[in-house]
Amino acid sequence: MTTTIPKGSTVLVTGVSGYIGSHVAAQLLEAGYRVRGTSRSKAKAQDLIDYFTSKYGADSITVAEIPDMVATNAYDEAVKGVSGIVHLSSVLTFSTDPEEVIPPSVSGALNILSAAMQEPGVKSLVVTSSSTAALLPQPNETIKVKVDTWNDAALEAAYKPGVDGFTVYAASKTQAERELWKAIAKEKPHFQVATVLPNANFGTRFKEGGNSTGDWVMALAEGKDDPLQFPPQWFINVDDDAKLHVAALLDSEAAGKRLFAFAAPFTWNDVLAILRKLEPGKKLVGDRDMGEDLSEVPNGEAEALLKKHYGHGWTALEETIKQNAGPVLIQ
Repeated sequence: MTTTIPKGSTVLVTGVSGYIGSHVAAQLLEAGYRVRGTSRSKAKAQDLIDYFTSKYGADSITVAEIPDMVATNAYDEAVKGVSGIVHLSSVLTFSTDPEEVIPPSVSGALNILSAAMQEPGVKSLVVTSSSTAALLPQPNETIKVKVDTWNDAALEAAYKPGVDGFTVYAASKTQAERELWKAIAKEKPHFQVATVLPNANFGTRFKEGGNSTGDWVMALAEGKDDPLQFPPQWFINVDDDAKLHVAALLDSEAAGKRLFAFAAPFTWNDVLAILRKLEPGKKLVGDRDMGEDLSEVPNGEAEALLKKHYGHGWTALEETIKQNAGPVLIQ
């Protein structure tokens, strides 16, 4: 299969120490690419570097420290010599102040585009957006999402008194992706661009903690009810999400696409049922009536790309939760 980027090339992965970023790096390394990661703190990524170099070789991955993705020319050095870029870095403070979240998110997306345009060797850029750039979960509401659906409601709500941090985050992802596509239409870069819109990621974890959605499952497994504050929504296995990012990077058919990384809708009662099956007798919180996600999402192109490059579609919820509840990879 012809790809946009030859094996052995270097791919820049921003936010490499994050939950999705670490899995994207793993899939790239497994496919025969070198990874140059970025992290706000190199020390934060060191255990990941050690894990990958022990498995794929000393020169398989390097990490550059970029403490502020908003800084002018933040990525100009990091992009030198790379053939592809996967941009995952994001503002994850969940601040309720839109000015602290939305402008930096937009700047980060435009900075990576600007840096990529200065590097003639770049052939493909994939930017991680979010399901929240299209919609926020609304239980029992039939929402029909199209490929050009934007979460304008979050943008309107973000500047109103009493807004919650998750809505501000959704507004930031909406505005960042929208401004990215506007800039692409105007600047017409020499490389292809795709965005990936993932919903809740569950599955294998490299390490404990990290403030990721994978931690929601572990909280439930420990008998906590914190995740129940989040409404029923769609999920995706984090490995499927990472594979989709790689497929979008390598496949010319992904150019110009918004790829919806939505596997299937779930409820927390579904997750609890799987956890009870895994550990019968363990005391967990009881089921709650939270409704269900009835949204319709255009995820067909994303799954087709996954099947084309990896030979399988979405991983089911039960297998995903089993992986999530299992031991971390970095001991």
